[in-house]
Amino acid sequence: MEYTGSKYIGEYVDGRMEGKAKYILPTETIYVGEMKDGVFHGEGTLYFPSGSQYDAVWENGLAIKGTYTFADGLHYDEKNWHYCDGYDRRFYTEILNGLKPAGMAQLTNMDPPRKIPKGYYDCGDGFYNPVTRVIKDYRNRFLRNAGRFLSTLQHVFSSSTYKYVHPYVQMYAHT
Repeated sequence: MEYTGSKYIGEYVDGRMEGKAKYILPTETIYVGEMKDGVFHGEGTLYFPSGSQYDAVWENGLAIKGTYTFADGLHYDEKNWHYCDGYDRRFYTEILNGLKPAGMAQLTNMDPPRKIPKGYYDCGDGFYNPVTRVIKDYRNRFLRNAGRFLSTLQHVFSSSTYKYVHPYVQMYAHT
């Protein structure tokens, strides 16, 4: 059984995905690992388009144990997570490579930072165009319409816990 936009490379037993396989989801996320009775079962890895991955042991389609690795190599540790906590606000690349000299502040984890097209905003998974209210991924493919973007920003910025807003974003959010 295949879902619209997905692709399965592996064996079928009684019409169900079985054994070692490669399964490409419509989101371009790729699963490589073991399948049983049509679901993830055994050892397998999800590779995300962002470059991150989730290595896990699966049981009847559910991950029972796993590790998530970000595209930059940072491993998520649920019990001992110390990255970007209240005491250390450095980016992961700053932890690995050290801080830059004064006046050369690093503004994102990417160094050098991604070039943002003029008039657009980087929203983590793509660029937001305020004129069209569309978010496209970094390869210029449509991701989603940003219908609730403004109201969400206005809610965040009106929160008493939010201390600093970049002047350009603040100007845009309150228009």
